[in-house]
Amino acid sequence: MARKAEPNVVPLCDVLLVLIIIFMVLTPSMQKGFDIKLPETTQDASSTPGSLIVLTLYSGDRVDINKAQWTLSEVGDELRRVYATRQDKTAFIRADAKLPYRKIIELLDIAKGAGVEVLGIIPEYFTEEEE
Repeated sequence: MARKAEPNVVPLCDVLLVLIIIFMVLTPSMQKGFDIKLPETTQDASSTPGSLIVLTLYSGDRVDINKAQWTLSEVGDELRRVYATRQDKTAFIRADAKLPYRKIIELLDIAKGAGVEVLGIIPEYFTEEEE
């Protein structure tokens, strides 16, 4: 009489059950989403509202740097002068709602070229008449 060889599947089932349990435990703890940098809640001398640089772009290539008016061609030199001595190289950009996006990108490029390391965009809708 010939004996038939049958595979022993009990150890295989044990290994699979252990793997399923491991994946069930690890899956909820895996990181989901994006890493974001939240603003700091403490205020020191470098983060006071007076030390923030806000670039406001209007139609006609006029740019306000903290309420001081400049033309778009002069902004690069002024930002280099302002950021030459600053440790915090952060700036925020506002723009007229009717401007083409390429003008905003041009201002972003000028600011990056002038030494600004972190650029933020202020998400609010305004027009030149509101200012």
